[in-house]
Parts: sequence; structure tokens; C-alpha cells
Amino acid sequence: MSASSAVMESAKKIKLLLLDVDGVLTDGRLYYGNSGEEMKAFNIQDGLGIKLLQQGNVQVGIITGRVSALLQRRADELGISPVVQGREDKLTALNELLQTMDLSLDEIAFMGDDLPDLAVIRRVGLGITPANGSSTLAQQAHWQTTRRGGDGAVREVAEMILGAQGSLDSILAAYQ
Repeated sequence: MSASSAVMESAKKIKLLLLDVDGVLTDGRLYYGNSGEEMKAFNIQDGLGIKLLQQGNVQVGIITGRVSALLQRRADELGISPVVQGREDKLTALNELLQTMDLSLDEIAFMGDDLPDLAVIRRVGLGITPANGSSTLAQQAHWQTTRRGGDGAVREVAEMILGAQGSLDSILAAYQ
């Protein structure tokens, strides 16, 4: 859905986008192999969206309740930092991050898809949920993407934030 003027005003201030993983960077499904190994699928368009944000001087980080070596590998590939794994209480994790960063809550966006993300979505300057986010989050978030988690939703957020900040066109021009 198109972002309202209030969402665009909030997006202008964003210096850090924090992401949940399962249901945001992935489609939310958990895959296990016969040997117990975990597999995740990440959308390449989301990865480029993260790179675009970084080019626009918007930092990207992760707060997730699960722990995954695969996630750390993907975060390392994309230069994502901070990466906070294994934290069910995401609001406490956010507050701990705030103590180490020179940012205010209105300079932070968070994208989550389900109830463990609700407290953070309600607290940050720009709370976002993907198209398939829970109905509770859809009601509480400032904005809901048209793309589903794991299917370009993060890229949609990246383009919206960079568009609001007036840097999207110049960043995209480098690809022409």
C-alpha cells in the first residue's frame, strides 16, 4: 500500500532499520533436513534493498528470537550490524542497543511479522509489518507493505525509506 504522508515524514528521520528474520527476511517457514540441519531461503531483492539502504547511510540490523548460523552468514554477506540473536524479549534487546548507539527511537524503524515484535513496533519511530504480518501487527504498525515477508518486503521498505529521504533516485542512477 502507498505510504501516508505521516509514514513518509517518519521515514525521513530513519537512521537504523531493524529487522526480525523469520517472516520478514524469510517466508516464515522453517526447513529441516534429514540430518537435523536447518535451511532458510533469503530473497535476493531484499539483500539488494539492504545494500541500497547502506548506500543511503541507513544502517540495517537484526533482532530475532531464534539463533541461526545461516542467519549470521547472510548478515555477514550483507554487512548487517548489529545482529542480536536468541532474544525473545525484543524490546529489552532494543533498549540495550539504544544504550550503545547514539540514536533516538524516532530514528529507528523496525519490521516484524508477529506478536513477539509488537512491543518494538509500538515503540520505534516507524513500525512496519509485511503484507502477511499478523492482523494484530497490521493494526498496530505505522505501515504494512504490499509484499510478503521473504518475497521482497524488505526491498519495498528500503525503497520507501530512501524515497522519503530523497536519496533513492541518485542511488538507483548508479545502476543505469
